[in-house]
Amino acid sequence: MEKATDAFRTISEVAEDLDLPQHVLRFWETKFSQIRPMKRGGGRRYYRPDDVELLRGIQYLLYGEGYTIKGVQRILKEQGARFVMEVWRHPGEPIPATSNGELGDENDSETVEAASEADEPDAEIAPPPSRAAPRAEPRMEPPPAHAAEIEDEPLPAGILPESASRGGFRFMERFRATPEHAAPSGAGSLSREDIRRLQSTLFELLECKRLLDQTR
Repeated sequence: MEKATDAFRTISEVAEDLDLPQHVLRFWETKFSQIRPMKRGGGRRYYRPDDVELLRGIQYLLYGEGYTIKGVQRILKEQGARFVMEVWRHPGEPIPATSNGELGDENDSETVEAASEADEPDAEIAPPPSRAAPRAEPRMEPPPAHAAEIEDEPLPAGILPESASRGGFRFMERFRATPEHAAPSGAGSLSREDIRRLQSTLFELLECKRLLDQTR
């Protein structure tokens, strides 16, 4: 039994009449504010005859004329819902140009959601941050050697200079200065007792060094 032309229709009936999936009709409601079916408990939708005619017009503009969703939105805004409700009845007639009419290539209901995403303005891509030039690290130059630090200080009397002997145990020879290296008697000279104490201490140091070398 067919319903009267002025009877309300459910979403399943409208979807079958327009040969569209129900989720497409729900999606169009989010894009076209002119589609306002009556809603009852449980989210059930009831479409008035004018709602169905508007859906036919939108379907015709999207799939028949190739407009994008944004293009149909402009037509609804500038020409009104009544124009869209009637346009599908006169296929082939020129559609008044909008201020910025937009045509697309949507061919089936499966591309509706993808088209809606394409209509959104693309997010601006921020340019990559400029890479800061590497900072030149200051070169650390070694401090110049001062001549005063390099010069040998005068040795106490009775001790030979470092260049006079090399090696560990030959270090003792520095305390056995020959007459030509001996300092003149007077202030600053070491007594025999001082030299003996230094030699004793040095022997102890050398013995410690020998023990340390054995443990390595």
